[in-house]
Amino acid sequence: MKLKKSFRLLILAGLSTATMASVLNAQTLSTPAEQAILIEASTGDILFEKNADVQMTPSSMSKLMTVYIAFEQLKNGSLSLEDTFTIEDTPTWREWRNTSTNDRGSTMYVNAGDTVTIHDLLRGIIVQSGNDACAQIALAIAGDVGVFVNMMNDEAAKLGLTQSHFTNTNGWPDPDHYMSAHDIATLSLKIATEFPEYYPIFAEKSFSYAGVNQPNRNRLLYRDRVNADGLKTGHTEDGGYGLASSAVMDGRRLVLVVNGMSSDNARINESERLLNYGFRNFGIYDMLKAGQTIDNANVWLGQEATVPLVSEQDVTLSMNKQDRRNMTAKVIYDGPISAPIKKGQPIATLEISAKDMQTKSYPLVAGKDIDSLGGMSRIKAAFMYMLMGSSGD
Repeated sequence: MKLKKSFRLLILAGLSTATMASVLNAQTLSTPAEQAILIEASTGDILFEKNADVQMTPSSMSKLMTVYIAFEQLKNGSLSLEDTFTIEDTPTWREWRNTSTNDRGSTMYVNAGDTVTIHDLLRGIIVQSGNDACAQIALAIAGDVGVFVNMMNDEAAKLGLTQSHFTNTNGWPDPDHYMSAHDIATLSLKIATEFPEYYPIFAEKSFSYAGVNQPNRNRLLYRDRVNADGLKTGHTEDGGYGLASSAVMDGRRLVLVVNGMSSDNARINESERLLNYGFRNFGIYDMLKAGQTIDNANVWLGQEATVPLVSEQDVTLSMNKQDRRNMTAKVIYDGPISAPIKKGQPIATLEISAKDMQTKSYPLVAGKDIDSLGGMSRIKAAFMYMLMGSSGD
């Protein structure tokens, strides 16, 4: 028999899982962005989304994958920031060299014959959004741009970026080059959390190379009302203006992606508004601790009448501050539970729900061993159960 017990989660003490994302309060906010997603970094919860899983033109935001691979190479020791790379007069350099007769978008202005550090090439990508810098770091890492693009697609598969495909290193328009806002946010979150030693490059406000000083194209870094520290702008005629951003406030990190905006000002203003919305209206709540007893389940033919139901994991939940007041939980199990029962045996599910929040489920396990009754005690207990039913239901 399926048993359910409901109670207000406010009486519980605790929650911390980064593996389950839920769409929270999704109908309370609108945005002019064509695609948008706002994620709480510590829990992975989605605070807001719009068309987040639709394939779109990512423009220069796809440079984040180029940076991610470079950061991985740095972290595993295959590369160092001080390593140098000599720019050769090759078809790759000539293709991405921005001149009066060859408009190839934003550039770092690397010249053939230059010897450039990996650190400077990364700044050329992150701060200056240089298409030429992307091609050169691909050559430095893989020896061939096409090989590097294959690495990008392989890495996307490993990271679970199911709506992403790359045909170049820099986001140059191509119908077969696409990402979703959700994929960009996932990649942004990984860059911000997995590479703390290299991530500060994203907060650099300017970089000078070849005598040309260029400000960071992410103007959100200059806004005092939000403590932004990254990540990457993007713009094409087809995709509009986009921005993958992240900000930290009171120890909380939010990651945001917007795309399809009408102008640079529009993407900056909307990003600031959505980030402030997330910080102001949502909180992180420790709801359960691993090993905490949630309830007791009835036992069938056991030496004890009930078995404690224990949370298998810490559970931390991001949710709207107002909705938290009416959050409820249900313990669900097929009962009574037949003995013998082993400690750690999965026997129930905790379901947490609130207004405008997708119901979330967490496994509950037996908190102790329960042995079976034997002999006449077993016969007597079975008889009493048939006569009186379960006293605990």
